[in-house]
Amino acid sequence: MTIETVSETSCFGGRIGFYQHRSDANDCDMRFSVFVPPQAEQGPVPVLTFLSGLTCTEENFMVKSGAQRVASELGLMLVSPDTSPRGDTVPDDPDGDYDFGLAAGFYLNATQAPWSAHYHMYDYITRELPAAVFGQFPGDASRHALCGHSMGGHGALVIGLRNPGMFRSLSVFAPICTTLHSPWGSKALSHYLGDDKNAWREFDACEVVRDVEDPEAYPTILVDQGADDPYLEEQLKPELLQAACRERGVPIDLRIHAGYDHGYYFIGTFIEEHLRRHYKILAS
Repeated sequence: MTIETVSETSCFGGRIGFYQHRSDANDCDMRFSVFVPPQAEQGPVPVLTFLSGLTCTEENFMVKSGAQRVASELGLMLVSPDTSPRGDTVPDDPDGDYDFGLAAGFYLNATQAPWSAHYHMYDYITRELPAAVFGQFPGDASRHALCGHSMGGHGALVIGLRNPGMFRSLSVFAPICTTLHSPWGSKALSHYLGDDKNAWREFDACEVVRDVEDPEAYPTILVDQGADDPYLEEQLKPELLQAACRERGVPIDLRIHAGYDHGYYFIGTFIEEHLRRHYKILAS
């Protein structure tokens, strides 16, 4: 795989870079970002992949979260991909809305035209991105954690729970917990997957929880949610995820934080706890 360097710079004793490569899964060029901590000079380091939300790119987490300081201290590589395929031939929301199409790939594999020609973010995150990261950067594939926010929280839950052999630890910020019962999710899945809601179950976090083979495959899943999040009741519904986890016996720690909303100030406040929690699990 040929990876083009868009930019690189020093950061907390390590290196942060933005990269581009051709994606077969999405049939377009894709971008991702990587923070390599200074400890990587001594050998492969554990990795946290972060999936961002609606309207975001590969830049948002790296620019806004403030995660690099703690990642540098711990020796934790950070990876953040773009949130959808992009390019002149990639279809967008026909109405030009923010919640579907470009920057709204929902980390699934589309089956409906015209989206099915490009929108295969599930395959991209589980196959192509790991090949790029572990083939070109000093990360340890056996010590890989997954985290995400909002739409990316949905993606992290679905991808992580369906691939416990790939990821050893899982946490999320303000995730869309059920695409079946979220206006954002229902709009996206009806376009990407069609009208048969049975097909949606594979990409609904609550339904994926109910189908897990080993409820204790992961350490406790950390879910942080702001109590003042404007999308909490209509779009996110963490109480449904908590109920599904309890029903299936999947360990979950749902924390509701008074005064916090949906944005990156919220993520920046609690990202250190997530990084340290992941690192402790990956180092064990």
